Amino acid sequence: MPTPSMEDYIEQIYMLIESKGYARVSDIAEALQVHPSSVTKMVQKLDKDEYLNYEKYRGLILTSKGKKIGKRLVYRHELLEQFLEIIGVEKENIYDDVEGIEHHLSWNSIDRIGDLLQYFEDNPSRVAELKQVQQNNS
Repeated sequence: MPTPSMEDYIEQIYMLIESKGYARVSDIAEALQVHPSSVTKMVQKLDKDEYLNYEKYRGLILTSKGKKIGKRLVYRHELLEQFLEIIGVEKENIYDDVEGIEHHLSWNSIDRIGDLLQYFEDNPSRVAELKQVQQNNS
């Protein structure tokens, strides 16, 4: 399993490739707010661990293993954002909160949160009830 830092890189690379069709070291560095030399070191490690294929000056592509994990990491991030929004976390806190917790939850917990979100989607009246409770407690 990748480390939390590796996950951040894989997730960002996956999102860049999905949106732009490619991911350059400079794009990754800008998105993660790190130095390009740090990106190069991590990309070399991810290449060694077979999450991506990297050729100096030619770019990188995710392997099927990297794509699978990248897709799952993006899903986890989006799921946690939806969850925090539904339970009433203020929008300006959601991104930082997700970044703070996403690496500390098991995939079992993530799956259960997904089940809960599916329940809320299937029962919109429950979301309205939750919002009402939140207003009453404010």
